[in-house]
Amino acid sequence: MTAQNSDSCPCCTENHRAFDFWIGEWEVVNAQDGSPAGTSRISKEENGCVIREHWTSAKAGYTGTSLNFYNVERDMWEQTWVDNTGAVLKLSGNRKGNKMILSSDEFTKADGKTYTNRITWTNNPDGTVRQLWEVLDEKGAVSVAFDGLYRPMQKTKNR
Repeated sequence: MTAQNSDSCPCCTENHRAFDFWIGEWEVVNAQDGSPAGTSRISKEENGCVIREHWTSAKAGYTGTSLNFYNVERDMWEQTWVDNTGAVLKLSGNRKGNKMILSSDEFTKADGKTYTNRITWTNNPDGTVRQLWEVLDEKGAVSVAFDGLYRPMQKTKNR
């Protein structure tokens, strides 16, 4: 059986490892002022085919999780985020250099204008990861929904 073949590793390609820099146990602070934002535990699951995030906000009672995976058929990364308020965010994109850049489909707000969410994770040389979530219109960034700096709680593999 192919599934039991130790040489078989369907999720061991370079594309599947492109987001491994985010794996770890993190303390997250707001990038602007260093105040606590929360903690995040990010691990590889499903034989390395899924990166799962478990988020706990510094604001009591707010948690969320995301499933991140490289979709071979679409040749891109996808993320599905769900939190304990029922909010859902779906993103897709790819790594460019030291950044993973994922965007949502366009959506319309109450003002009648069309927007897109774009989240960029930057793998910094000092071992931290910056997560910048921007809301964009046709002209560019309109607002920043989140700007966090992930600091390792402990050294982990795959970074």
